[in-house]
Amino acid sequence: MSLTAENAAQQIHIKLKDVQRLIHQIDEERRRSEGNINSLTRAQQSNLPPSKLKSLYKSCLQDAVVEEATIRNALEKIQEIRNIRNERRIQARNAGNKEAIRRGALMKMVQISAQTLPLFVSKPGEKVPPLCGAIPAESNYIAKVGDNVAALVKGVEDEENWILAEVVQFLQRQNKYDVIDIDEEQKDRHVLSKRKVIPLPLMRANPETDGHALFPKETIVMALYPQTTCFYKAIIHKLPQSATEDYEVLFEDSSYTNGYAEPLPVAQRYVIAYKPTKKSGSSGGGSGSVSSA
Repeated sequence: MSLTAENAAQQIHIKLKDVQRLIHQIDEERRRSEGNINSLTRAQQSNLPPSKLKSLYKSCLQDAVVEEATIRNALEKIQEIRNIRNERRIQARNAGNKEAIRRGALMKMVQISAQTLPLFVSKPGEKVPPLCGAIPAESNYIAKVGDNVAALVKGVEDEENWILAEVVQFLQRQNKYDVIDIDEEQKDRHVLSKRKVIPLPLMRANPETDGHALFPKETIVMALYPQTTCFYKAIIHKLPQSATEDYEVLFEDSSYTNGYAEPLPVAQRYVIAYKPTKKSGSSGGGSGSVSSA
């Protein structure tokens, strides 16, 4: 069912009010939990009986559970808003109303998309899902319309390059993707076999709780070179230490004596498993050096 601009605006308005309410609720719960934690601290210093300490511990734990649930609820509302806006954008594009985006604005959008990617924080014993951090998609996974992917396309002299693209549709009978180059200067459409399309992460992995869902140091990967829309072969130099940090990667560059350039930051969203190309052999982006996409 098509979502009209008026309906979309109404839904977003309602959900924004929900987010505002939840933020106030989180603030209230945090103040209450801080009071209980202070009481627990004083009780520990007063050498109260274990039974009373146990009761205070239970209260603090319950506070944390409620606060976590409220925060997760707010994040779900924010994601719903993003989904509505994305649906309207896709509808506008399909109707031929796609607005041209300047190069600088496009690069900013690419950066913001990575920074605002939902953060997965696992609960005790919870398994990290596919497409979170370095965890790949399942073999039968089909990327949704509007999702960003890495797509292997032919460039100059039939050399293959991995580019940042957006899914237009999945052609079920052909088992192929119809994708469009994210670069407004290109606007190229490509119909590619499923093996030439790699879905990008849908969530960031939290280094503090799910470090195992990140690529280990010195792993060979493909990463989006900063201020371009092309993926190139790189090596993980440093892992993010917090939820807001990026990887530091070493891009392959033959102009350096060791074959790799100085470390550069790349967000989790744009670091994926390495796949060699037919023409380049060893270079994920089709070239040993990096140029603007």
